[in-house]
Amino acid sequence: MRRLFFLAALMLPVTATAAPEKESEHVVASGETLNGIANRAGVSAQAVMAANGLKAPYVVKIGQTLKIPHVAKPAKPTKPAKAAEPAKVAAPSKAAAPAASTDQAKADAEEKADQAALDKAAATAAPAAKKVATNAVRVIQGKPPLSKTTGPETETEHLVAPGETLGVIAERAHVPRVLIIEANALPAPYAVRVGQTLKIPRTRRHQVKPGDSSFSIAMDYAVPWEQIALANSLSPSASVKPGQVLLIPTLLNPPTPVSRAPASPAKPTPAPAVTKTARFAWPLTGPVRRGFSSSGDYHDGLDIAAPKGTTVRAAGAGTVVFAGKEKDQFGNLVVIDHGDGWHTAYAFLSRITVKQGASVVAGERVGLVGNTGKAKGDELHFEVRREGKPVDPVSELPKVS
Repeated sequence: MRRLFFLAALMLPVTATAAPEKESEHVVASGETLNGIANRAGVSAQAVMAANGLKAPYVVKIGQTLKIPHVAKPAKPTKPAKAAEPAKVAAPSKAAAPAASTDQAKADAEEKADQAALDKAAATAAPAAKKVATNAVRVIQGKPPLSKTTGPETETEHLVAPGETLGVIAERAHVPRVLIIEANALPAPYAVRVGQTLKIPRTRRHQVKPGDSSFSIAMDYAVPWEQIALANSLSPSASVKPGQVLLIPTLLNPPTPVSRAPASPAKPTPAPAVTKTARFAWPLTGPVRRGFSSSGDYHDGLDIAAPKGTTVRAAGAGTVVFAGKEKDQFGNLVVIDHGDGWHTAYAFLSRITVKQGASVVAGERVGLVGNTGKAKGDELHFEVRREGKPVDPVSELPKVS
């Protein structure tokens, strides 16, 4: 009976969690610290740190699972060693060995009966232990570590939620509305839709390194040096010094809407919406001051009037094959190769915002309206060419509604 009582006592921990000094893993609960866990487990805090690869300041989180290394356990069995000595008392049984065969058979029968009772108790206790473990998992999973979310004032991308407008998003992000419009190439009336991801432009910073120049910095960020100088209250002719920190404006001169009607009613105002049949998109919105003509008053493109600094966008995806100054007539010029022999050109620019060799997507900014070259005012000279020959851009652009 003593043995049966001892075996039944062993069954009690089946439905309970392991004691702190015996568990090999510990799930951090509310209010616990590393030192407290180590003390209750009977190990040093340094051993727990090493086993779990913890780094200073050695903070543990609710729900975190820690390995408990029982490296100090071997020291404890030295005390029970004396208690184990009674096993030597069994040695005198040699004297009673001849008469012990009957007792041994009886003991074996009792052991089998005890084992049967143990198996039955284990079968009864197992469902309860499983339920306890499941509930424990639910408790742990119910309190996950808090995730850090990016606030509206620091996020660089925003997913439009129900009820939000562009103005509300701009106000919360502390970024001018026009900069978000520019960064995302939003067409008028600048409506946003639920689930749309918007880029939120933030001011960048550049620390000048040895070998940097105003030109190399402007090229690296695709921002004209004059604009960088303006953002840092510097003279455009000022030189940069290693260690100097510069603010890099994200966007330049957001587009200014044209409020006045074209001078000539016969000249249509292009609409930026792209139709399915159009090969290219309009590079900007504005009155066509001078159209395409292949005879008489020859003109191999469109001159589109717009305020200086208005954004000029790529009419289609392609590769920039030229981005620089053309001295004879076009001034600052960008040429894009769209493949299959198609090219578009953007001339009279005040600024170029792409680099030669860069890949661009339709609608990406390539420059700003200006009056360089032989411009007759603030305007964009826009050309479309097929196998090097001028094509009337209007035939490849969306129709004006």
